[in-house]
Amino acid sequence: MPKTADPVATEDVPEEEEEEEFVVEKILDVRVRNGKKEYYLKWKGYGDADNTWEPVDNLDCPDLINAFEDKIASKKKEEKKRKKDDTEGSAKKKKKVVEDEENKPRGFDRGLQPERIIGATDSGGELMFLMKWKDSDEADLVPARQANIRCPQIVIAFYEERLTWHTHDDDKEDGANKDDK
Repeated sequence: MPKTADPVATEDVPEEEEEEEFVVEKILDVRVRNGKKEYYLKWKGYGDADNTWEPVDNLDCPDLINAFEDKIASKKKEEKKRKKDDTEGSAKKKKKVVEDEENKPRGFDRGLQPERIIGATDSGGELMFLMKWKDSDEADLVPARQANIRCPQIVIAFYEERLTWHTHDDDKEDGANKDDK
């Protein structure tokens, strides 16, 4: 005769518990941790306090993952386009400013009175003066040949400020110093 199980004994043995299956409601974010991609998940039937970061290997929701990745890709593409448009807009503005600056009268063509020469430079083999104008905070480079004709006294004052004089006595002192050495 076959043995029958004791009904009391079977009640004491716990049945295998079924693992609860969680359903992803929404993917909120993504990150890479220790070289592995993880998604921040909102779980169906649970509050925001129960959201968790889960590695991609633990997930079985390829449609949600693909939709989320597509959304991120389109945002990046849109941001890149916006930056490109901003850059092009800035370039157009800069170009307009440069064009305006190029078309603006310079030097003596501004019709201002020269106040003084601030400095001098060589530009392409031509001596240029940096001219400060009366009643203006802007200075312009003007060719020295124009300044020599239009404001010779200012040119003379510029050179005189920079002259250094050596007297005959200075030469004797220099010679005496050389003999001492």
